[in-house]
Amino acid sequence: MSNEILSVLEYMEKEKGISRADMITTIATALKTAAQKGVNAGQELKIEINPKNGILKAFALLKVVDSVSNPKTEIHVEKAQSLREGALIGEFIEKEVDPSMLGRIAAQTARQAVMQRIRQFEKDRIFDDFKDMVGNIVTGTVRRRERGDIFIDLGKAEAMLPSKEQVPGEEYQPGDRIRCLLLAIDTTPRGPEIILSRGSPKFVRRLFELEVTEIADGTVKIDAFAREPGYRTKIAVTSNDPKVDPVGACVGARGARVKTIVRELSGEKIDIIKYYADPREMVIEALKPAAPRDITIDEKNRRIQIKVVADDLAVAIGRKGQNARLTSRLIGWRLDIEEFHAAGSDPRGSAITTLIRAFEFDPAIAARLVDMGINSPAAFEGVEADDLASAGFSPEEVEHIVTRVSPH
Repeated sequence: MSNEILSVLEYMEKEKGISRADMITTIATALKTAAQKGVNAGQELKIEINPKNGILKAFALLKVVDSVSNPKTEIHVEKAQSLREGALIGEFIEKEVDPSMLGRIAAQTARQAVMQRIRQFEKDRIFDDFKDMVGNIVTGTVRRRERGDIFIDLGKAEAMLPSKEQVPGEEYQPGDRIRCLLLAIDTTPRGPEIILSRGSPKFVRRLFELEVTEIADGTVKIDAFAREPGYRTKIAVTSNDPKVDPVGACVGARGARVKTIVRELSGEKIDIIKYYADPREMVIEALKPAAPRDITIDEKNRRIQIKVVADDLAVAIGRKGQNARLTSRLIGWRLDIEEFHAAGSDPRGSAITTLIRAFEFDPAIAARLVDMGINSPAAFEGVEADDLASAGFSPEEVEHIVTRVSPH
């Protein structure tokens, strides 16, 4: 048995990284617990394992008495003195017993304890190895897909890319290499679970930090960020060095830096603009090449009404209102984009036209939406299906509206 124990200790130490002392404690505790529940029930045992040669010794702890009533826990004083000279009544002595007397169940329990310790150690190792990598980009190999989730081999552990953290339109096959953001490590009954993301705005932010040295060293700062995965990302940047153009630094020579990031994002568009603290200047910059003809700012409600000429309306709103929504998130203000008309024009009619152009709504539906307060694409932000139903739209109309407004 000593050879088996020594082999286990050496394997755990070299292959698994579990210390010899840790495994000795695990095996000894398991043997002792199992033996005390089996043939040695009621007996106090002590287990010793030599870390150098794996030799196991077992001892029964017995109380010295002058009249033995339980031979499993007591020993007569004369016999005790033959084992240890000078043993006195009331003391405890250790009597070595044959390890084989521990029983077959104890040996099986020890093996189970070793396997359980290995599993626990691997769980602890996964957490220790990856806990400091949360927020960083990791590279792995796609292994399989289960119920929409993708499982990725990171070498030391397996991670999961949930369906909600994937980018619409991206497809991966087993064996493909993939880069993701290590989003979190969740604690589950089965152990730590590594959660990855490619849809998080933090993924794009981290890509810029890796690709643009000026961001990494703090010369250029990303002050505002908005993303709709698979469609477009908008970032606003500043520089604390007047000699450094923040937008140019992010774009790179001939667009090399931003092109690298776009390729990693499977062609997702990236708009990089200069950041302004003034929301008026910020919205003008964010909507380029569309040029607002009139801007009205509501400081109290953090709302901005923007009017652009008909030719700029589609550009300002974007496909299914996405550009308007991204700009709204970027500057942190609610946007209402309307077509610019000369004085005396019909604001309601303008809003209806805006919704029809952005989403190809039926004029009657567009008019009802405007009447309930949704007078621009950005106004759909936060509107739920229940809100539409409460406003009198039928289930079919609600489904039609939600489908048209959905970014994808």
